[in-house]
Amino acid sequence: MTDGGNVTVPVWTLATGDVRVPTLTQGESMTAERLAELRGALAALADEPIVTLEVHPLPDRLDRGRGIPLDAMSPLAQHLSQFITRASRSSLTTAKATASGENLYRIVVPAKVATQFGKGLVRPMVPKGSTGGFFGTLVHPNGKFAAQATFVPVGGAAAAGTAGGAGATAGAVAAGGTALTVAAPLVLMAVAAGVSAHADRKRQQAIEHITELLEQLQQDKLDDEHSALNGCRAAVDKATALLLDEGKLGVSLGLDSAVHTLDTALSKAETRLARWQGALDALPEGEPVELAALTESFPGIDEDGGKFRVHLELASLAIALKRRVVVLQAVEHAQGEPGNPFENFVRALRRDQESLDALESGAAGVRVRLSSLELARPSGRRPVFTTNEVDRLLRAAHRLHRLRDAAVIDSRATDVAIEMARAEDGSVTVFPAVAA
Repeated sequence: MTDGGNVTVPVWTLATGDVRVPTLTQGESMTAERLAELRGALAALADEPIVTLEVHPLPDRLDRGRGIPLDAMSPLAQHLSQFITRASRSSLTTAKATASGENLYRIVVPAKVATQFGKGLVRPMVPKGSTGGFFGTLVHPNGKFAAQATFVPVGGAAAAGTAGGAGATAGAVAAGGTALTVAAPLVLMAVAAGVSAHADRKRQQAIEHITELLEQLQQDKLDDEHSALNGCRAAVDKATALLLDEGKLGVSLGLDSAVHTLDTALSKAETRLARWQGALDALPEGEPVELAALTESFPGIDEDGGKFRVHLELASLAIALKRRVVVLQAVEHAQGEPGNPFENFVRALRRDQESLDALESGAAGVRVRLSSLELARPSGRRPVFTTNEVDRLLRAAHRLHRLRDAAVIDSRATDVAIEMARAEDGSVTVFPAVAA
């Protein structure tokens, strides 16, 4: 894939259940904008969730370390391989595009379906100190698009994937309109892996921030909270690997104790959030606030490594870990009822995401309210203040305003993209889901 080159991209419309849609134009090329319009229209018209699957050349430089690796025998890799085999038999375009065995597969979930996962589950992620990053693997590190792509719709019936539960036979829906591939397990596994990788990336970012803050602030209790939360990672990682291999969760994994630790941390976060909101409500509306009064309710808010900021990051870490656990529980629930796994997955995920969305939104609201406060000059009889006092007030005002930078306040629904790099041996690396 080279800058400025033209690439033909086969694209399929995948359904997660029996669905009828109006007749679609197949075999005619279209732009990315036209494809996005088509995807939105299908999502609005169809009774079942519909996604699109694209196959792109594998970029020359690809950081696989930020994704979840799955071997060739994993259910997701097998579903994808079966899909490719059937699609290549009936489409010369597909056969040419996938001949090398190494490709980047991109599933795009329409905004209408993505919102069912939970409002805070997938948002754009900007990497720290970098211009390249998590804008999708179809973009080079320098920020430029890797290629000019022409999308070619491929017939669904000829490229039928797996239908129903794991290991079910291929099938497509042709009655009453365009034939769409039924590939619920493929979509379920891809979405679950992508969302899990996204949540783990947010965990990594929170860990980095907490580590930086704790280096400046020596607090044994905060260190203990951090260690307890970070200690949950091993159990969550094992459970993720097991469920993506369609195994059963057992007590030996330690997930139960990890969930208890997470629930305790979230309870602390909720208590602190309520305290912060109460303190903000008690401030005189529209009047400047003295820094001394503010630090009573928000200790260390005027410092880079203050206690309040650590509490904010601990809440972010707990939310990120819990979101990943919720995905695991939703996958387990869906696999237990294979009749319509994706629908069961979405239902379970949406139910459990609501409280996490509320907590994350509340923390963002505290950041925004604090960032908009005006600091008052210290009260006292002295008409003149020292240079140090003035500098401290200016630094505190600057740090208050910067709190808004980390607040996630844009909750507009967007399409969600899950990208999967497939190697020649059939193994797959699933990258963090991103807003498309």
